[in-house]
This record gives sequence, C-alpha cells and structure tokens, in this order.
Amino acid sequence: MSVLLGRRKTTSLFDINVIFGGQVGQINLKAPVLAIVNHTRFSLSNSPLNWANPHNLVPFLELTLYAGDGIPDLTSIPCRRLFATHLPYAALAESIKQGKSRIVYITRNPLDVIVSFWHFNISIPGLADWPLEECFEMFCRGEELFGPFRDHALGYWKESLEKAHRVLFLRYEDMKEDPILQIKRIAEFRALPFSDEEETAGVIEEIAKFCSLSNLKDLKGNKIGKFQGFQIEYKFLFRKGEVGDHVN
Repeated sequence: MSVLLGRRKTTSLFDINVIFGGQVGQINLKAPVLAIVNHTRFSLSNSPLNWANPHNLVPFLELTLYAGDGIPDLTSIPCRRLFATHLPYAALAESIKQGKSRIVYITRNPLDVIVSFWHFNISIPGLADWPLEECFEMFCRGEELFGPFRDHALGYWKESLEKAHRVLFLRYEDMKEDPILQIKRIAEFRALPFSDEEETAGVIEEIAKFCSLSNLKDLKGNKIGKFQGFQIEYKFLFRKGEVGDHVN
C-alpha cells in the first residue's frame, strides 16, 4: 500500500491527512476538519455534510481511493484536499512523510476503542455473532489490521513532538470535553485561524454544534446508504460516541 501511495503526485501544502488508529471517533474528526477547511467557501446550511456521509467527503486512501487495481488521479481533486487513512506512521509513503501536507491524528481510550470496534464489526453481515471476549483478546494481542493500537498511537505521538508544525495529535476525550478549543487548535494548525469577527459571531460554536454526533446522525446523508466496502448502513456508524462507554 505504501508503494502505491508513493506513486501519487507530490503532496501539496494544502493537503490534510486525517489519520485514525481504529475506531477512535472517525466521523467526529472528519466532519469538523471538513467544516474548518471550507468555512469560508460555504455556510453550514450549504455544507456537503448535509447530504453526504463524512466518509465519502474525506475518503480513505486504502479503503476507497486505492482499493482497486488502478492509480487514481488525485490532481483532479480541488486544492485543500482531504484524505484519511488507518495506516501507521511507519507505513506512510515518503511523499507524505517528507511532503508539505499536514497530518491530524486522533486516538482514544483503548477500552472504548475495543467496544466501538466490536459494535462496528457485528454490524457487518456474517459477523453478528462475534463474541466480545474474542475481540478483546485479539486487541490485547495486537492482532489488528493496521498494527497494534499502542504502536500506532506512539508512532504519531513521537512525530507530533518532533514535527509539531506537521503532525497534530488529538485525543477523542478532549474533542468531546471542549470541542470549541479543539476546533480552534485544528484551524490554527492548518493555518486557517478564525478571525476575531468570526469568533465574536459564534462561528466556532456553530461548527461544534453542527458537527456533533447528535446532529450529524439526523442529516439526510447519514440516514440512507451504506459504507463502501463493508455494506454497513450509515446509521450503524452513529452509535453513542460517549467517553467511557466501555463500562456500559
């Protein structure tokens, strides 16, 4: 996969790679990043998030763009391109590591990740009877599609310390506790800070409210259709999204 990604055109300063280590609140990050990057282009009432699922708007490199045999022409995508991936840092192509794009990474309490991952998988046809205990043991052994959870998070954490201008490391719990602060962090990291006028007008609060899980799940684009490649209805991608959900 990294070889294929390496054949993409040189990354642009405007590229943003949103990266996840498993079920860590993917939609909760894709939606606000998309809204932040495009907040000067269209209002929230005209946002494509109203009629399209975030996974379609911020496609996964390995699950969508490079899932087939061909090499997609990424140059046809307008500037300020947004891509997502589950790949660990070590597996990223040099064109991403050494390029000018920015990386936004998010992680989450591993216990919540396990429960979320299990719920996601039992929504897949044929896996409805998968025992939670088996999922837990597999996770603890590090038998995950994109590598052990701990190694995945530590890889990006290290890079965020050494290259803070290129890698932003976020925690799902912080996004839930203070979404306004985290939205400001993402915007400033992306060199698209909100103006004083926008802050006074409540633009950040509006984005936080619009991109909340409770609002997103009621939008038209998330009520119909299925997640490409998994045949999972979009509605199953919007569960609780609560911090500490593993105790329930």
